[in-house]
Amino acid sequence: MKPQGQKILLLIALITFMTGYSQIKVSGRVTFKSKGVSEVNVTLKDTYDGSTTDAQGNFSFETSEKGDRKITFTHPKYETVEKSISLDDQAIILNTDLKEQISEIDAVVVSAGSIEASDRKRATTLLTPIDIYTTAGADGQISSALTFLPGVQKVGGTEGLFIRGGTGTESRIFMDGSLINNYFSNSIPGIAGRDQFNTSLFKGNIFSSGGYSALYGQALSGALMLESVDLPDESSYNLGVSPIFLNAGFQKLADSKNYSFGASAGYSMLNLMQKVFNFNTNFIDAPQGLNGDMNFRFKTKSGGFFKYYGMYNSNKMGVKSESLEPGYDFSLIRLDGKNTYHNLSFRQKFGKYLLNIGGSYSYNRSDLNFSTETSDIESNKTRLLTDGNYVNFKAVLERKINKISAVRGGFELNNTDENLNFEEVQKHYKDLISSAFVETDLGFSNALSAKIGIRAEHSSFLNKNNIAPRLALAYRLAKDWTTSLAYGLFYQNPESKYINRPADLGFQQSQHYIFQVQRASEGRTLRFEAFYKKYDQLIKTFNVTPDKEQNQQVQTALNNDGYGYAKGLELFWRDNKKTFKNIDYWISYSFLDSKRDFLNYPVSMKPSFAADHTLSAVVKRFIPEWKLGANLSYTYAKGRPYYDIASKFEDGKAINYTRNEGKLKDYNALNFSINYLPNLGKKDSKVFPVLVLSITNVLGSKNVYGYNFSVDGSRSSAVVPPVNTFVFIGAFISFGVDKTDDAINNNL
Repeated sequence: MKPQGQKILLLIALITFMTGYSQIKVSGRVTFKSKGVSEVNVTLKDTYDGSTTDAQGNFSFETSEKGDRKITFTHPKYETVEKSISLDDQAIILNTDLKEQISEIDAVVVSAGSIEASDRKRATTLLTPIDIYTTAGADGQISSALTFLPGVQKVGGTEGLFIRGGTGTESRIFMDGSLINNYFSNSIPGIAGRDQFNTSLFKGNIFSSGGYSALYGQALSGALMLESVDLPDESSYNLGVSPIFLNAGFQKLADSKNYSFGASAGYSMLNLMQKVFNFNTNFIDAPQGLNGDMNFRFKTKSGGFFKYYGMYNSNKMGVKSESLEPGYDFSLIRLDGKNTYHNLSFRQKFGKYLLNIGGSYSYNRSDLNFSTETSDIESNKTRLLTDGNYVNFKAVLERKINKISAVRGGFELNNTDENLNFEEVQKHYKDLISSAFVETDLGFSNALSAKIGIRAEHSSFLNKNNIAPRLALAYRLAKDWTTSLAYGLFYQNPESKYINRPADLGFQQSQHYIFQVQRASEGRTLRFEAFYKKYDQLIKTFNVTPDKEQNQQVQTALNNDGYGYAKGLELFWRDNKKTFKNIDYWISYSFLDSKRDFLNYPVSMKPSFAADHTLSAVVKRFIPEWKLGANLSYTYAKGRPYYDIASKFEDGKAINYTRNEGKLKDYNALNFSINYLPNLGKKDSKVFPVLVLSITNVLGSKNVYGYNFSVDGSRSSAVVPPVNTFVFIGAFISFGVDKTDDAINNNL
């Protein structure tokens, strides 16, 4: 073949080759709700061909592939789309509309009325165990730490969580879903009982100051849901030493790491501190207590988890005070208290289903002995003895619908068996509250979600039923801004201590309306909440005085004619080391407007436990190079009202009237604490101590919690803290487990 012919054949072959592998243009636009989406990866499946969309959602690329192919559109915030195309010699224009990717992390969560601190991805990091231990003035108690959050009143003279105009008994505390009927220790009138549960027992908590889940009931105001720890990271031994207590404990983790067990014991005595500080309270028997607990945790081969916790506590104290009654020099009260609590829980996944079963048993005994003293002669001895057995059982079955949607339902049984003996008043109270509930989480999108639930209850004592609907919505306004709305109807039995004679009683009732706006970004939280609570069917009582010598009055329920309201505004701001290096601080403010006509109130009045304005500030500074943490807290509360209310009969009708009333001075308390982590022994030492110094009410403010009055109302005495300023020094030592890094990382 001639050279010229060869050139022609080569040219024909080259043209044929180029034709066979010619580039085809693929273009189009990717949108979400008619708006272009940028940064979408557009890829011809199983090839390297593709491109990324621009700011308007447009894309374009060329490919030499031929035939039937698939093209994918991927973006982290949207569901992946796959479309089929046929590639031939013509350009292709392909427009695609995306659907939002539902993500458990990105989805907005209903948070109106609640604050959560746990290891869950969606948790708001507030009041973890480290937070509680390092909050000056909290004394390591969960209930005390909660008073530094908006909505919780600083009452002081009695135990309980006083939430948004509610009494301390209108809130409930749960452990792993089961009710704790004796969370606080026994005490005498005017002195608040302490938390009986070790804060380190719990890995997280959800605190709801209103609008809480349908899984919980029998609380007009709020609920605290505590979640206990699972298996420890490794075995450890602990020792706590201070002038007022000594305790020790251990946690043993099996080599297989599928089960653990542990126990602790402690003894406390305030006698030494009485000799050091000038106490307001004259303790004739210094407060002392003996406590012990044990736990067992086991993980099954199928992924189930058993947890058991049991505790026993006994405490004693005696108080002597000037008598308000004529003819007597002093009044004496002695306490002998005993209680125990046991909790068993189990959880197991079955495919898309999660089963949670839990039960608890509580026993509480309070033995109060009253007497008078004249010229060192003790007389007029009376006794108030109460004991109660409480059993709680709950089962919840949950099914996941998708990543952020679920439905759950179950039932709960709560049995109460109480005895009371006091002069003419002797009673045996029994009640079984049976409950059923269902609730669903609905995730419509990453920006909109809802929680809808309903709870029904039956009380065997009241022989009545109730149905309580709950509803909450959440919507994301912008990247870090969300808003929530919540509504709920809540019921609670009258307190058994007021039921001392036959009466036609029913459930007490409250309705919650809550609006919240929150901005949450890494390290910073800004939260605004407005609420309105309407109370109906509150019980009304009148006073009976079985023993006039002791001024011990018993309020007896008459009916459910009480009512009231509470409304307010709350603000919370936390900045965790974002603005100032190694400084974590938060500020909370609450405004509360509340009135009630309940118990023995003669008319609708501001409750004696409700302050108009409450302001708290907490500041924590950690110095890593010194392994030293310094903590400050301050609380201010506007003076609360106080009343002396008596009862009388006119024309056969019980009438309550106010003999004395006034306003307490404003509450102020500045608290300080430091935590130091020294090095002991050699570098590889297995001893890891934490030294603590805490000063409560540094400035010695003389706060008053209320007033006691004589039977005739002519004399009174102030209810004050046992001591104005209290100093605590202690050492907490871990053996075998170095928790120093954890403590430093969490700003201990």
